[in-house]
Amino acid sequence: MSTPAPVGIADLSPIDRLQQQKAWNWYDWANSAFYTTVLSVLFAPYMITVAGKAAGCADPDETCSRTVSVLGLHLAAGSLPAYLTSFATILSAFVLPVVGAFADRSARKKWHMAAYAFAGSFFAGLLFFMKGESWQLGAVAVVLSSILGGCSLVSYYAILVDISTEDERDGASSRGWAWGYLGGGTLLLVNLVVYTMHDTFGLTEAMSVRLSLLSAALWWAGFTIIPLVRLRNYAPVNVVAASGTVFERSFGQLWTTLKELRQYPMTLTFLVAYLFFNDGIQTVIYEASTYGSKQLKLDQSVLIAAILLIQFVAFGGALYFGRLAARHGAYRSILWGTYAWMVILVLAFFLPAKNIALFLVIGVGIGVVLGGTQALSRSFFSLLIPRGREGEYFSLYGAAERGTSWFGTLLFGIVFQVTGSYRPAILALIVFFVLGAFFLLRLDPERGIREAGNRVPAKV
Repeated sequence: MSTPAPVGIADLSPIDRLQQQKAWNWYDWANSAFYTTVLSVLFAPYMITVAGKAAGCADPDETCSRTVSVLGLHLAAGSLPAYLTSFATILSAFVLPVVGAFADRSARKKWHMAAYAFAGSFFAGLLFFMKGESWQLGAVAVVLSSILGGCSLVSYYAILVDISTEDERDGASSRGWAWGYLGGGTLLLVNLVVYTMHDTFGLTEAMSVRLSLLSAALWWAGFTIIPLVRLRNYAPVNVVAASGTVFERSFGQLWTTLKELRQYPMTLTFLVAYLFFNDGIQTVIYEASTYGSKQLKLDQSVLIAAILLIQFVAFGGALYFGRLAARHGAYRSILWGTYAWMVILVLAFFLPAKNIALFLVIGVGIGVVLGGTQALSRSFFSLLIPRGREGEYFSLYGAAERGTSWFGTLLFGIVFQVTGSYRPAILALIVFFVLGAFFLLRLDPERGIREAGNRVPAKV
């Protein structure tokens, strides 16, 4: 049952919306721990070690080409985390649109968000039991927790439209993204201290990793309670008429949205632009440690410091881009962000080996534009969505992103294989930002917002 906003003599709705936005921000804080501690840093190397033992590698910490059997397929132990992540992202591309269509028809979006979050954190917690040679439980757990995390974000993004006006959208999204980087970075810092000083705490290296993985699951579930309690539910609007069961109605709404997407060419143009520049962003983040260790010959301690630096700088970067959008508009700020990414890649190409200071300067640059471009993309896309279709369109946003997120890593790998150097491989990623900027320049933001039936903010 949806609860109406409080009504008084004075117009208190802006204050009420701000309180709801602050409650909403807590889910960014909650789920970011899973994406930083688990997916970005600790899961892959630990899975490779465990799977390597099962494959019979003499030293599983070294590169090993021995294979393990997954559903009859013989996969190299060293490649297993990448395959699992790819499988989860591709499967998400099929699951998320149905989840979004279901959310749009519900007056209980916050409960959907929380249910997926609690289920996802449960499976993430099962990673604690991945030890010795038992990699199978970890493989199932990481796939399911990744998919459920994506499902929770569909409802979470849809709630943004319920709790903010068009003019408030950029600020609310930027604060949420900043809060997420701060939360994810805080837990990651604690876990990296535990990992690097495990002997001091009387832990084995494996146990320190397992406890860190468990802490991310508990953090995710525990902090989800705050937005669950503080957020209100909002009644659905503009629901597409459909017959049959709730799942048949959800599929019917999905089909209707896919057909009607042609009526919103600016929305589609931005979605294509986002696919390109976001793929570039994700690949830079994913391959930065490889470039730093293999090409620039930097120690692991430097790479860990860079990861933490990017997390905390991104907190400020998201807030800075929020202010930039308030002054110049989200559209221009996103476009400038893609230009900044091009500059970063060129500088990275010329970065001398073993130069720690310049590497960290590049890390600061990444942190500034990382949070800003992602936060404003979320809020700007929300302006291009017809009211009442937030879950559906944000699921397409997430599904398209996840379904194509392997293009950048594929290009990176091919260029390295052809040239034998990571320098041209990192520079080649500039093509994603060039294409992203190309489609952004073809976009008329005011037209797109009006076509979606939304009010054009004072600054676009």
